[in-house]
Amino acid sequence: MFDVLKTLSGLVKTRKAKKPAPPKKAVSQQEPQTPKMVKPAASSAVAPSVDLQAAMKLAEAQARELILEAKDEALRLKRDAEDEGRRKLEVIDRREGALQEREKHLSSLEAQITQKLADIEALKLDQLSKLEKTAHLTRDEAKDLVLSEVKAKLAAEIAQEIKQAQEEAKETADAKAKEILVDAMRHGATDYVPEFTVSVIKITDEDMKGRIIGKEGRNIRAFETATGVDVDLDEEGVIRLSSFDPVRREVARVTLERLLRDGRVQPGRIEELVETVRKELERIMFEEGQKLCHAVGVYNLPAPLIALLGRFKYRFSYGQNMIAHTLEETKIGIALAHEVGADVNVVRLGCLLHDIGKIITEKEGSHVELGVELLKKYGMPQKVIDCVAQHHEDTPFSSLESMLVYIADAISGSRPGARYEDYEQYIKRLTDLEGIAKAMPGVKEAFAFQAGRELRVAVDPGKVDDATATIMASKIKEEVEAKLTFPGQVKITVVRELRATEIAK
Repeated sequence: MFDVLKTLSGLVKTRKAKKPAPPKKAVSQQEPQTPKMVKPAASSAVAPSVDLQAAMKLAEAQARELILEAKDEALRLKRDAEDEGRRKLEVIDRREGALQEREKHLSSLEAQITQKLADIEALKLDQLSKLEKTAHLTRDEAKDLVLSEVKAKLAAEIAQEIKQAQEEAKETADAKAKEILVDAMRHGATDYVPEFTVSVIKITDEDMKGRIIGKEGRNIRAFETATGVDVDLDEEGVIRLSSFDPVRREVARVTLERLLRDGRVQPGRIEELVETVRKELERIMFEEGQKLCHAVGVYNLPAPLIALLGRFKYRFSYGQNMIAHTLEETKIGIALAHEVGADVNVVRLGCLLHDIGKIITEKEGSHVELGVELLKKYGMPQKVIDCVAQHHEDTPFSSLESMLVYIADAISGSRPGARYEDYEQYIKRLTDLEGIAKAMPGVKEAFAFQAGRELRVAVDPGKVDDATATIMASKIKEEVEAKLTFPGQVKITVVRELRATEIAK
């Protein structure tokens, strides 16, 4: 229908476009004046105009017919669409009604189930009430009575099971403990053979001692000033270097050996070699610290801590090299931590850093206190710091990890062959310490303990006042420094206590 309307509209437009224009008056110089020529022109223009009007009327009639047909078709389509819409609405209404009916049915079923549950609960309570009246017992009393009878019957069996379990646990624990210790020591075995740095240099030519001394002793003074060690030339064939700082002693040893090989011994050369050797040893110690850390699986320590650990290469404790001891102890601690389920990383770091305070010589304090202070400075975890603080039981154990560090340290230090101690020198050092204190006027008793690291002096309060006690502590310190040689430091405590005692009769 719409295509027909479109075609008709195009036809009308075409006919309008072809409508002849009105004739123009011709302009000519020889226009004829005869009236006979004008009449035929007028009748030929009227005939086409009549045909055009008839065609237009016909077209308009056809267009009206087409428009009427189109309206009829549009009305029919509208009625069909309305009928279809009504049918769909009827279907939706029917479905909605069905859903509402289903919901009502479900609500009714739910109400019935709730009512049945309430009836069952009421029946249960009624039965319990009747049972309690019959038995003269409440529900809790009946429950307790049944449980007590069951416990009484099973008491003997439970006791037997407990005893058997305790015996098995004890046997298993003893065997497991031995297995853990043996396996830990097996893991702690190292292929590192520590070199014991003996600060003794052998010479074949006694004339070399003269070169070392120099004119008026200037070479030996320059050497001792630059290295910080004492040089002993009294023994024939050897030169002894004395210092409790192992790094200084090693710098002096290497420097002196190079001077002897070079033959040029003079103050300028000594200072140059000492500086060169010190830089080489710093590099070597840092590399040794890295090797130690990597050997136990630690890779993220601050560089200053690694450098301090490298100093263990030249540090010995009772004849045991500190790198060997630390490596062995850390492996034992890691193995124990795996066995008992402790935090392996905390034990690893605690064992690695437990003796780092022994390297710090420029401050006063025990190696435990100095180590804790150092680790706090570099922001180490608190659990690791606790392990270091408690590995000599200076403070009570706060965790399983700190106890394992203590055990691993004890195993490594006390195993046969681990350490060597000259007991005669040890006793002599303690005796000398006590002797210096007892020689002071007013002293009643003096006790050296903690392997000579602490000296406690008790004075007579009637002869020594508070001010004198303070002066006495300073004098004892000066005499100990002047007369004795000792590793680390010695803490001196003077105790003055006044006691007044009376007896009532």
